Amino acid sequence: MNGNVNIDINKGIGTITFFHPQSNSLPGEILNLLAETITRAGNNEEVKVVVLKSEGDRAFCAGASFDELIAIEDFETGKTFFSGFAKVINAARKCPKLIIGRVQDKAVGGGVGLAGAVDYCLATKFASVKLSELAIGIGPFVVGPAVERKIGVSAMSQMAINATEWQSAEWAKEKGLYTEVYETVEEMDEAIQVLTDKLASSNPEAMELLKKIFWEGTEHWDNLLDERAGMSGKLVLSDFTRNAINKFKNK
Repeated sequence: MNGNVNIDINKGIGTITFFHPQSNSLPGEILNLLAETITRAGNNEEVKVVVLKSEGDRAFCAGASFDELIAIEDFETGKTFFSGFAKVINAARKCPKLIIGRVQDKAVGGGVGLAGAVDYCLATKFASVKLSELAIGIGPFVVGPAVERKIGVSAMSQMAINATEWQSAEWAKEKGLYTEVYETVEEMDEAIQVLTDKLASSNPEAMELLKKIFWEGTEHWDNLLDERAGMSGKLVLSDFTRNAINKFKNK
């Protein structure tokens, strides 16, 4: 497999890092590993707080793997692929530990979904965002609920409809996707260290109860995101989407 997911536990802080050589894109295998790793961290008593990050100093996450998308030939395979995003979002939602997101650079599609699925997200000024799904004939159906929960219907609609336009990190902060935006990666990492050190020594029971409150009203997401994965799984088979993905790959 190209790419990996790792977890490092140090003084109560569980840092989950994912990597893929194609701008930290998310093929199905990485998505499944990411969901499993988040779930394991949530069940590990050593872990008091989780940090979710990607490797490298370039793109945080390029979203769905185009190579995998173009290889989908039937509905079940398509639904299974998009269900990978649902698994990650639901794993983050159900994780009893607070999850801190670290976004060092651009986030596209599923990457925006990851930023929406964490409980508290810090970024650099280079971390612009884009929901590009409509441009390739599908839509941000699976990640949509996580993003909309953070930024609201209006901003979500803006991103989903104007699918080829980047929104700045400051825009994402104003809308509530990011909590804070920093000039450099070093400043962001320092802030994450200060925050996670505090959280690692906070009352685990209180943090778990807080998280449950934050996510109230999302109990139906297992079914909702499964239905949304079916929408994308159907659309990815269309000639329109196949042609659009090939155009993107050949740019």
